[in-house]
Amino acid sequence: MTVEKLIIRDETSEDISAITEVTIAAFATLEISRQTEHFIVNALRTRQVLALSLVAELNGRVVGHIAFSPVSISDGSENWYGLGPVSVLPEYQQQGIGKALIQAGLDRLRALNAKGCCLVGHPEYYKKVGFKNVSGFIFEGVPEAAFFALSFDGQYPQGCVTFHEAFQAIC
Repeated sequence: MTVEKLIIRDETSEDISAITEVTIAAFATLEISRQTEHFIVNALRTRQVLALSLVAELNGRVVGHIAFSPVSISDGSENWYGLGPVSVLPEYQQQGIGKALIQAGLDRLRALNAKGCCLVGHPEYYKKVGFKNVSGFIFEGVPEAAFFALSFDGQYPQGCVTFHEAFQAIC
């Protein structure tokens, strides 16, 4: 894969079925997945709470997707977003596509004057793209080592985060 051929762009209505296929394939073999990620993306879209929904296109084919949606924080902090899910077709993983999607999404959030972004994810991966575990900023029921945040202004909330109810979607 050459980076020059990779295009990161907003999703269109024509991308929806490809996004579903990419998301299903990306999570199919992950033991930690309940295989509901594609339902979550569709629920976020249906409820019109996708702040950003970007696709990675390679040679005209959607090979990756990332979603961002607003989160609520118990300390009243505003303009924070949740990242996820992020999906890349298995045959294109470990080629920088996920990282490119994350960076493009974070850049767009900054342009929207967001304060920061948080997520539940793999500890080694998300530290590589600037996220960190923040003491006092938690997602109940998730180990601290798997909950990450990235502040755009250096200030981190202190409290519990709540992702949109669409994250409970199971079908």
